[in-house]
Amino acid sequence: MDEHARSWARSHTFTATEFLLDALVGAKSDRRISVVIPARNEASTVGPIVEAIREQLMDTRPLIDELLVIDSDSTDETAAIARHAGAQVYSARDIAPELGWLPGKGEAMWKALFVATGDVLVFIDGDLTSFTPGYVTGLLGPLLTDQRIVLVKAFYDRDLGVEAAGVGQGGRVTELMARPAMSLWWPQLAGVIQPLAGEWAASRSFLESIPFPAGYGVECAVLIDAYRRHGLEAIAQVDLGQRMHNHQDLASLGVMAAEVLAAAERRRASSTDTLGETISHPSKSANGAVWTTRPINDDERPAFTTVRLTERP
Repeated sequence: MDEHARSWARSHTFTATEFLLDALVGAKSDRRISVVIPARNEASTVGPIVEAIREQLMDTRPLIDELLVIDSDSTDETAAIARHAGAQVYSARDIAPELGWLPGKGEAMWKALFVATGDVLVFIDGDLTSFTPGYVTGLLGPLLTDQRIVLVKAFYDRDLGVEAAGVGQGGRVTELMARPAMSLWWPQLAGVIQPLAGEWAASRSFLESIPFPAGYGVECAVLIDAYRRHGLEAIAQVDLGQRMHNHQDLASLGVMAAEVLAAAERRRASSTDTLGETISHPSKSANGAVWTTRPINDDERPAFTTVRLTERP
């Protein structure tokens, strides 16, 4: 591992239990904090996440100022359940409609900047089955206690099922694509244990200054942009314990990997190549291979600060 990465990992890696709720309420001062849950068809999981945040971090102790669910065209009861549990719910498609709509997780996160009022934003995936309020307090810890930090990434022990378990091990896209790419192109980021973690927090001023990939490349892009703009010292990572969530099939993971790779490729200083637009997966049939082709969502939204004020709701 790059020596700078090793040194950073020693000094900028924390555990969620280091940050106590009462201490964070005091450290918050006059800053507003928004929790944002991008969600699509998460009716079975989003309710308990919203309820836990509302009860323990808003009603009992005033750490979180607003809790938003940004719904991306769910076809189930995600929006209704989240609203009933106590979240403010917005349709990603309906936020700033004059700017159009793109499918994808990153689009929901970018659109959140138009409706969230926090100085600090915490992003939590909506499919978690292991969520505790410690996820939020852990991610907020470094941001509220160290003014140098602009981005905090999570890492955890994942419930990998049939996959080989390991402390801090990422998923298949991380281990087979994202981590090798980081090691080759940004070796200083090799100490980031789970670069694609869906749970992370950042300062609003930083988020407003960077472009957002519309798809699954958003987590990779935000990490690289934080490093390029502010350096390693502005990034921290926190161990949140265990993470359990719903898993995707291999074909869907292939699309995710392509979108992550596209976001990374766009951020390589020497990258001028035109990127492909689709990915195809073969399956076997009596008549030979059958190919299923899916689009690669490599669209990117511009930095929020470059969007004309007249276009903002």
